[in-house]
Amino acid sequence: MKNLVFLMTIAIGLLMGSCAMTKEAVENQNQLQTQVVLDKANYKIIGNVTGEATQKYVFGMGGISKKALRSSAMSDMMNNADLKGGARAIINANVQYQVKNILGIYTKIKAVATGVIIEFTK
Repeated sequence: MKNLVFLMTIAIGLLMGSCAMTKEAVENQNQLQTQVVLDKANYKIIGNVTGEATQKYVFGMGGISKKALRSSAMSDMMNNADLKGGARAIINANVQYQVKNILGIYTKIKAVATGVIIEFTK
């Protein structure tokens, strides 16, 4: 009887639980590559900016490619950045992926792009 209760508890836990993980895209995938020299005090930090994009899969079908998901997150970040007025740029742009999977039936992948907005003073 104890074994049956134990097995039922494990089965219910597996059915009700979900898996989630995050992955940081650390390789240089930027399409906004510019060479800027930041070795002098010729800039000031304006603030941080983020952008998000989400895709969903049901039974492995749906969503867009990983490259398109990343591009959508970067595009949202650029839209959220107030780059008007002055010589501004986004540095340290990075994309982090968050994956939520429920028993392989439903998967949600969210890409979050982050960066730092700077303004050149000289």
